[in-house]
Amino acid sequence: MSPLVSPPDAVAALRRKLAQKWPHAVCAEHVFTVPLRPGVTNGPAVQRLGYPTWHQWHMQWRDFCGQLPGGVEVVRKPVTVRGVTGDYPAVLRADLDGAVALADGAGIVDITRARALASNLRAAGAALTPALLKAAYALRDNDTEVLVSAVNWLREHPDAGDWTLRQLPVPGMHTKWLDNHGALLRDVAGRDVRDEVRPRLTVIHLTYVDPGYAATGRRRHDAWTTGDVHDIAYRPRVVLVVENRDCRLWFPPVSDTIVVEGGGKAAAALLADVPWLRAAEHVLYWGDIDADGYAILDHFRAALARPAPDGAPAKHVASILMDATDLHRYSAHGVNHDKAGRPLKPSSEPLPHLTEAETIGYHTIATAGPTPFRRIEQEAIPLTDAATRLLRIVDDDDPPG
Repeated sequence: MSPLVSPPDAVAALRRKLAQKWPHAVCAEHVFTVPLRPGVTNGPAVQRLGYPTWHQWHMQWRDFCGQLPGGVEVVRKPVTVRGVTGDYPAVLRADLDGAVALADGAGIVDITRARALASNLRAAGAALTPALLKAAYALRDNDTEVLVSAVNWLREHPDAGDWTLRQLPVPGMHTKWLDNHGALLRDVAGRDVRDEVRPRLTVIHLTYVDPGYAATGRRRHDAWTTGDVHDIAYRPRVVLVVENRDCRLWFPPVSDTIVVEGGGKAAAALLADVPWLRAAEHVLYWGDIDADGYAILDHFRAALARPAPDGAPAKHVASILMDATDLHRYSAHGVNHDKAGRPLKPSSEPLPHLTEAETIGYHTIATAGPTPFRRIEQEAIPLTDAATRLLRIVDDDDPPG
């Protein structure tokens, strides 16, 4: 391959460098350079290439140099060819504006937007680096506005302890913005507001299904809040977490068991820190057979796989009615649309904490390819089947008497 770089190849190389280094050029002075004849610095090197090749390359650059936009130049360096010394193209140099103009870089970066974002973040007191600018630039416009607002707000409020995460009065910030962008805000602002805010108390809605307790005539449905003086009626040996309220309210009698109403992936981490839930001999999860249900199971299992803040050890979470066999057994209840009639979409989210049987079920309903259905709602499955499966799993896990 010839070491001589043609104008089209030089522009392509410049475009690749622009894609990699534009944040550096916005954050600080940065010149883009492309060597045009690496290793060809003297007459013998030109002779090895062949004088016709050298001449043709030189003419290409002579014509091309007349088309260069502002901010771009070709640096020439002397070479002696056949006893005559002349200045020949050696390096293509460009500033950011020139690189964008020459390499058609508008599709890579909107430099006006990038510079405005960098300016706004600096004005807010952000610790800006090329990597952080690139990450912020990748956000949608409304999210970049929230990011700048959040940095400003944190600068004006050195203590965020009077609010929970969902209460932060940052202009434009919706309740789940920090779930998606909290790490970027931490790096840009130099503070992790998620560690500063007032903790959100865990509130659990639960149903007592122990038949002995039910016979006392006391309340069957209850709520428990972290740190409150009210305690649960009995310490369960088995805790079943479900997502559907009807499944919790009408679950059949099962000894030493409490049924807890979950609240999706966000609540899974909160449930993992409930002392009496983690202290149960058996913790199980039952959700919809769909992409969301498997994602919640994966998140819940991962949360309990870590020791609790109070030092309680990791806990295994089993599932009921959520493996590939159950998918086929209850296929008559499968649907492809949500309650509003919208088609359910596939999912490519990796769920590393599922068992092999659960993974098969997840891949079956979440595949991007054709599938008979994408959801079986848990309330469509008889509660007696759920109770039977729960008892079977608990009995299989218990040591022989």
